[in-house]
Amino acid sequence: MEYGRLGTTGATISRICLGMMTYGAKSWRPWVLEEDEARPFVQRAVEAGINFFDTADMYSYGESERITGKLLKEFARRDEVVIATKVFQPMSGRPNDGGLSRKHIVQGVEQSLKRLGVDYIDLYQIHRRDPHTPIEEVVTALDSLVQSGKVLYLGASSMFAWQFLKMLQLQQSNGLARFVTMQNHYNLVYREEEREMIPLCLEEGIGMIPWSPLARGFLAGRKPGEATVRAQTDDLKKSYYKESDYVVVERVEEVATARGVKPAQVALAWMFTKPVVSAPIIGASKMYQLDDAIAAVDIKLTDDEVKRLEEPYEPHRVLGHR
Repeated sequence: MEYGRLGTTGATISRICLGMMTYGAKSWRPWVLEEDEARPFVQRAVEAGINFFDTADMYSYGESERITGKLLKEFARRDEVVIATKVFQPMSGRPNDGGLSRKHIVQGVEQSLKRLGVDYIDLYQIHRRDPHTPIEEVVTALDSLVQSGKVLYLGASSMFAWQFLKMLQLQQSNGLARFVTMQNHYNLVYREEEREMIPLCLEEGIGMIPWSPLARGFLAGRKPGEATVRAQTDDLKKSYYKESDYVVVERVEEVATARGVKPAQVALAWMFTKPVVSAPIIGASKMYQLDDAIAAVDIKLTDDEVKRLEEPYEPHRVLGHR
C-alpha cells in the first residue's frame, strides 16, 4: 500500500479509501452486505494496509456507521485508522432530522460518535450543500465541533465550485476551521469537475476523495445489459451511456489488455496520476473487487496512456448534485 496526505494536512492516509456504504442493512438497499458478510472485507482492507474508511449517517440509516466502528475495533487500532462520516441527508421524516442546521449538526455528530463507538471523528463531512441554512450557521457549527475535539478535520461533498469557495472564504476570514477535503463525483467518463472544482481545490490545498471512481462499474467493463441488483436501482448509472463514454471504456480495455491487468485497475490508476486526488473511494461487494483496487496502486500509467484514455471525453450535464 502507498500512503499520502489527507489534502494538505499532516494526517497520513492510504491511497485507497474503502467506502462503507456497501455494508449495512439489506432493508435499506437489497445489494448491501450485512455485518457478517462485511467482516472479511474490512479485515482484508486492514491487512492490506488500508487505513482510510468512509461512511455516512444515512447509509442504512446508521447501521453502516455501527458496522464500521465495530469491525474496525476488531481489526485495527484506533490511532492508526482515519474514519470519515457525513451529515446532511434526512435520517427520518421527523423535523430537524436532516439538513445542516446547527441543531442537526450537533445532534448528528453525537449520534455518529455513539454508533461508531469512538471519542472523535477524523473527517466530518457535509454530505451536500443545504440551501435552506445560512452558510454562516453551517461553518460556525462545524468549527465548534473541531474546537470541542469531537472532530479533527472537516470535509465537503458535491456542489458547485462557487458555492464551495464562498464557504472557504467565510471560514478563512473568520478564523474558523476550514474544509480540507472535497468528496465529489469524478471518473474517466465524468470529468466536469476539471472545469472549476479541481482548479479551486489545487489553489486552496484541498484534497479530493472522489466517489464513484469506476462509474458504478461501467469503467470495469460492465455493459448496460449486465445489470447488477444495485444498477437496477441506480439512476446515476444510466447517465453514463453517451456514445463517447463507450469509446472511453474501449480505451480503458485496450490499455488494460496491453498491460495484462483489469479495466477497473486502469481506471483507478488514472486517478492516481492526478495530484489533487488524495484517495478515490472504492466500494467492494466481492473480494476480487477489493483485491483489484489494492493492486491498482502499483500501476503507473505513462503520459501517452493517460492522453489516450482522456482523448475521447465529451462534456456531460452535471451529475451528482444540483
